[in-house]
Amino acid sequence: MFNFFKKKETNYTIYAVVDGTTVPLKEVNDPTFAQEMIGKGVAIRPENGKIVSPVNGTVSMVFPTGHAVGLVSEDGVEVLIHIGIDTVNLQGVGFTSHVSQNDTVKVGDVLVDVDLDALKDAGYDTVIPVIITNTPSYSEVNGLSGKSVKAGEEIISIKK
Repeated sequence: MFNFFKKKETNYTIYAVVDGTTVPLKEVNDPTFAQEMIGKGVAIRPENGKIVSPVNGTVSMVFPTGHAVGLVSEDGVEVLIHIGIDTVNLQGVGFTSHVSQNDTVKVGDVLVDVDLDALKDAGYDTVIPVIITNTPSYSEVNGLSGKSVKAGEEIISIKK
């Protein structure tokens, strides 16, 4: 007999925005991210400055300074990519944005190029938090930390 009332479990995957090593948000040197005030997720210590889309979806916002990009996946998952800590203070120096608000993107599309050496030389932490800003909409948001990843590999698993 079929059980038509069984709740279907829905899972979503968020992919790495850059090659690097994943670290738990609690290790990010910024209380807003470390205490998950904006949402759950994971951070990546980048190996290069090519930041790509972790989802198929739409660009919801691009900071004028290029240091942060917001996306909404086709499934409604809201993702914030924040490149470095306090890098808004650079006023866009070292960042080249390749997308605009309302652009449609696919996993792997280049969002921003960042000069990591320029950030480091200016004294900024280059860690990249990837945050699910609508975390309360899901029963589970699990960042996969402590592993080496390539852009496009799974870093966050989400259950509805």
